[in-house]
Amino acid sequence: MRVADFSFELPESLIAHYPMPERSSCRLLSLDGPTGALTHGTFTDLLDKLNPGDLLVFNNTRVIPARLFGRKASGGKIEVLVERMLDDKRILAHIRASKAPKPGAELLLGDDESIKATMTARHDALFEVEFNDERTVLDILNAIGHMPL
Repeated sequence: MRVADFSFELPESLIAHYPMPERSSCRLLSLDGPTGALTHGTFTDLLDKLNPGDLLVFNNTRVIPARLFGRKASGGKIEVLVERMLDDKRILAHIRASKAPKPGAELLLGDDESIKATMTARHDALFEVEFNDERTVLDILNAIGHMPL
């Protein structure tokens, strides 16, 4: 299996932004392994698709509020989307700004701009950001972050 096997176009209109009011009515796309046939159904059809000996894997991950808004100390608005937490104080993130911040640039995050961070390095399309706060990255995200959906 290759990572490229998971690269595909997904129209914005097909991305769920909110859970279904009735969870059992969620749509279900099934692939018949031997024939390659795709069928559309609902989640309640799942038991009909399983055979004795099949392995069912549950994903209990949760989406974290990884989108931050603020501005550069120089004044320009920014949007920070956390891609990876490096440790309790540092992240790798995509930064959307009219002009990309340079290493050493101070970022003021949150509605009241009370969270200070510094862009410390750039790694291709990602920016390394260090928070200047006593709280951990996860605590900061839970306090001022927005869902990235």
